[in-house]
Amino acid sequence: MKIIAKWFISALAILLAAYIVPGIAVASFYTALIVAVLLGVANLILKPILVILTLPISIITLGLFTLVINGFLFWFVGTIVKGFAVSGFMAALLGALIVSIANYLGNKIVND
Repeated sequence: MKIIAKWFISALAILLAAYIVPGIAVASFYTALIVAVLLGVANLILKPILVILTLPISIITLGLFTLVINGFLFWFVGTIVKGFAVSGFMAALLGALIVSIANYLGNKIVND
């Protein structure tokens, strides 16, 4: 049951990012659910590979480069899903930051 709740929280976080950031557009809640699943799969499979490949840059920037990786993955999912558009990398970076913060807060509420 917690998995479904976290999935809906991720979808709502994506809708929140689309509402706040002008360069992000989501067609419907159904599209946000699909984006949440694909973003989770991308974070599960691609993110560890990218973090290992960019480890020297991450060490130099004290881990802040992971924000760039999150933005890249957000932008990448935007190119795959029809009905979810990210206009540029800065919009993707801000959107990924908003989704991360909203997911953290929402999951904190669900776990408590």
